[in-house]
Amino acid sequence: MPRLHVVSASTRPTSSGRPLAAWVAAFAAGRAEFATTLIDLAEVALPFLDEPAHPAEGRYIHGHTKAWSATVAAADCFVFVMPMYNGGFSAPLKNAIDFLHQEWQGKPVGLISYSAGTSGGAPAVEMIQPVLRRVGLRPARHTLSIPGIEERTGPYGSFPGTADLAAGVAAVLDEVAGLVADEPAAV
Repeated sequence: MPRLHVVSASTRPTSSGRPLAAWVAAFAAGRAEFATTLIDLAEVALPFLDEPAHPAEGRYIHGHTKAWSATVAAADCFVFVMPMYNGGFSAPLKNAIDFLHQEWQGKPVGLISYSAGTSGGAPAVEMIQPVLRRVGLRPARHTLSIPGIEERTGPYGSFPGTADLAAGVAAVLDEVAGLVADEPAAV
């Protein structure tokens, strides 16, 4: 069974994306094709890239990098639940990607974005896709962008998903599952 890591990509303490990511992870866990783990970049707490060697060399000296490497290497695929900040994706997500190289190779990734405004973070999805391909990830073509995130978050940080959102998440997960099944040979 493929190991799916749902990555909450905002590190803001009051992020509306954290409840969304938890809802996406619970939704994915309810499906038979994935063993799902929720990863919160705020809890991972990576500093800005501080390894002396290039990530492609895989020679990590810091404990936080070794732990992040093990986390990413353990996954077969990902879904990034990502905010849009000022028209782009978050610096903590870019930093988390940049820390590693080999661990990302050939793995499928689905993208679910959100924003306070009407775009739902779609511009951030467009912006991150070349970065993902550059590090060897295989982005799913189907994405989901969720507008008005603050209005969708319930009391006490809950996220009451809707049938439309469930259908959108299911479409992303279906494609990720298909990409895992069609996995290329190891790099």
